[in-house]
Amino acid sequence: MMPIVAIVGRPNVGKSTLFNRLAGFRKAIVEDLPGVTRDRNYVDVDRYETSFTLIDTGGFEPVAKEGLLAQMAEQCRLAVEEADIIIFLLDGKEGLTSSDREIGRLLRRRNKRVLHVVNKIDGPKHEEKIYEFYGLGVDTLYPISAQHNLGIDGIIEALMKLTPTTSLGKEADEQGLKIALAGRPNVGKSSIINRLLGYERIMVHETPGTTRDSIDTPFSLGETRYVLVDTAGLRRKSRISLRLEKYCVVEAIRSIERADIVLLVLDAQEPGTEQDARIGSLVHDKGKGLVLLVNKWDLVEKTATLATFSEHIRNQLQFLEYAPIVLASARSGWGLSQIFEVVNEIAAVTEFHSPPMFRGRSVRLSYITQVSTRPPTFVFFTNYPAAIPYTYRRYLVNQLRKHFGFHGNPIRLVLRKKH
Repeated sequence: MMPIVAIVGRPNVGKSTLFNRLAGFRKAIVEDLPGVTRDRNYVDVDRYETSFTLIDTGGFEPVAKEGLLAQMAEQCRLAVEEADIIIFLLDGKEGLTSSDREIGRLLRRRNKRVLHVVNKIDGPKHEEKIYEFYGLGVDTLYPISAQHNLGIDGIIEALMKLTPTTSLGKEADEQGLKIALAGRPNVGKSSIINRLLGYERIMVHETPGTTRDSIDTPFSLGETRYVLVDTAGLRRKSRISLRLEKYCVVEAIRSIERADIVLLVLDAQEPGTEQDARIGSLVHDKGKGLVLLVNKWDLVEKTATLATFSEHIRNQLQFLEYAPIVLASARSGWGLSQIFEVVNEIAAVTEFHSPPMFRGRSVRLSYITQVSTRPPTFVFFTNYPAAIPYTYRRYLVNQLRKHFGFHGNPIRLVLRKKH
């Protein structure tokens, strides 16, 4: 699992510019995927010798009590709580402010690993401006100009020392198919988990997970082994996170990153919200298997058929048209037995024949699209196109034929780097 690096600081100190520098591309990306906002504040960075998830938190004014600045401050607190490493960005031209000191005190209370970075140091004549920032009580400052790409190498070197390449190892993979539940607060994730783990004939035991404060739960259904990946609903959170119902994407990153398949839990009384789309888009970009699990079906007035209700969800989340929909009720247990049938079907293609490792790293097939019909041509987006051998390409072609036919037609595969 990749560590999380969050950029925090007051508004207009240059966080988005630094975010783009470290990510290697401009944040504002236009992509034709209906139903999802593309101005994200997080990205996976794998262009260096180490990999990490980078988060731009928006402007943080810790003294704000209401309105947009207060929401930004709450979002930033959540990112600080969830992140492994903090880049505290300061404005070298404006100097040290009372808000900077308050943010510094907050970070010290969290006991996080922090890089104190002074931005807008555009040349040697501006370097004298960094000294007042030692008033934060730190030993090391990193002067940079994000706009002019000065000093960025120093931040990268520091991040590489703090984010060593790690692997979950073979033992974690042998425990079983890893399933995570993600979704907005109060959609019933915990109730579903309790139902799944209390299902007849399932044997449950707990073992320590691979992240701090988390417990993964291996269990068996028949002869098939699964691992329920820890989610925000399973582990105890501070009061800060419990208040932040609007900003739950950061909480979902860890569990999604470690899962093979994600159950995106929707509320049948309000399915397909903007936040549902945001989390679904995260799962999509991580290249994970996805099931749309609609909970609380028993609370919906049955004025529509199952087909029309599912069509409504498809219209709300059009970019996830490939994800199967399961309607269920955690309260009664109705529909939950379908989950394992769908999960096993999704896992069938790659579970038994995953791409080979490349230089000790996992090769991920993020998503696929058909770009031509004569002949049928498919583009696979992956993190390491050159690492996929001919034998595995032939396996993918055979799977396409098995599931979709194409009798009498050649199938062409194109492998592209996922950006």
